[in-house]
Amino acid sequence: MTNHKIIIFNPKSANSKHRIPNSILQVGASVHGKYNYVFIDGNLEQDPWQTIANYLKTGEFKYFGSTVMPGPQLLQAIPFTKKIKTLFPDIITIWGGYFASNQYKVSLESGYVDYIVNGPGDQTFPELINTLESNRKEDTIHIKNLIFKNNNGEIIKTATEALLDQDSLPKFPYEYLNTFYPVKNYLAKTFMGSKTLSYHSSMGCPFSCSFCAVVPIYNARWKGMSAARIYEDVKYFKEKYQIDAVEFHDNNFFTSKKRVLEFSELIKNDNINYWGEGRIDTLNMYSDDELKFMRKAGCRMIFLGAETGNDKILKQMNKGGTQTGQMIKDFVLRMKNADIIPELSFVLGLPAATEKEVYDQILWDINFIKEIKEINPKAEIIIYLYSPVPTEGSELYQQIIDAGFSFPSTLEDWISPSWENFDLRKNPLTPWLKPYMIDTIKNFETVLNGYYPTASDFRIKGWKKRLLQLPSSIRYKTGIYNYPYEIKLMHKIWKYRQPEIEGFYSE
Repeated sequence: MTNHKIIIFNPKSANSKHRIPNSILQVGASVHGKYNYVFIDGNLEQDPWQTIANYLKTGEFKYFGSTVMPGPQLLQAIPFTKKIKTLFPDIITIWGGYFASNQYKVSLESGYVDYIVNGPGDQTFPELINTLESNRKEDTIHIKNLIFKNNNGEIIKTATEALLDQDSLPKFPYEYLNTFYPVKNYLAKTFMGSKTLSYHSSMGCPFSCSFCAVVPIYNARWKGMSAARIYEDVKYFKEKYQIDAVEFHDNNFFTSKKRVLEFSELIKNDNINYWGEGRIDTLNMYSDDELKFMRKAGCRMIFLGAETGNDKILKQMNKGGTQTGQMIKDFVLRMKNADIIPELSFVLGLPAATEKEVYDQILWDINFIKEIKEINPKAEIIIYLYSPVPTEGSELYQQIIDAGFSFPSTLEDWISPSWENFDLRKNPLTPWLKPYMIDTIKNFETVLNGYYPTASDFRIKGWKKRLLQLPSSIRYKTGIYNYPYEIKLMHKIWKYRQPEIEGFYSE
């Protein structure tokens, strides 16, 4: 009986239709054909812990690997990993994902996380398994992108690996995933199409915004698959599963204009809509004709980090690039002319010298958002409360520490209700944000979502949309945002979906 099998676990991340688990597919691809492994998707298991325990009870498994993203995934990743160490102490636990990389100290100090893959694990994960299977634990120091405790209890963070040529990486084991969970069940009906594929075509981002969790991991590095390589997978899903839409969950899909235009050329006759994330100043370098060509090829919506229309705050965020408030206004008009929906995220509530200054900045951005909606009513607005990330060494990080903010000191604290909401950027627990400020932001957001319901929730249309807009329009136009209970009630009855915390509505 072998004892080197691997469990690769995707903790539950949402309550609705679930996207294909690219993170664990990437890990599986790295060991496929080398080691025996199983996938467990917490989103699709009625009792994921029981499934994990049943595998471990066989005695055939030695490794438990889990992707760990901030937010809901912690509710399974933390207690399950702790349970494994208690009931099966010989199992080696390995975490990856943004939370693990950014909060590696508290993770390793817990005593039940043995190793953390810091960033891409395409080579790190199989090298770690090879080293441990060969009883060469002392050689783990030479494995890049790894964080662990040595025999003296010291936390060791190994060298960062250069981003790999994405085309050279093994293909994801979709057929193998299908033996655990039918792949067709991951292809959701969304506002973009009846069968929507989630796909990841690049690693990292070439910018270093101080509020972004990606920055400490990738340090302004980016590398993407070629257009031909992306299209190869899209074509596979088109032929095998008849997909008609793709969500690109890259941190910055539009970094390379050449790649995007080549992909658009390849896909233009396939009747496939696509969505991706990008930067305004990057996409602003695309010509009007290029934007219109992308739309013709299927680009229906682009998620854009507007963050704020205030140039002073953009500088405080270390947004980098050339983005300005005026550029945001100009670009949403260009998007209107190209018939591509801009999905703009705003981050409100950054620290400032005085309480009044914090609140004034919030009110300033609320008015700026209204200006954006006047220019392009179809522009989607996503509002986040500022949540600090551990970008140590940045000026903004020092500001939040000086203001009295601190992260939880134990993993168990991270799964308290308030900190779960923190990870969703909805309850930041930041001392400079007062309750009345949070109420102002949330009430405005409620009114905004009533007057301009998101296009991504295709249930809210016709009479529902008109009824929702009736009281919302009065509040929106008069600026009376307090106590919008009637709007909240309709949102609750119709289970209004907020894409910033739940993704697109899907069936």
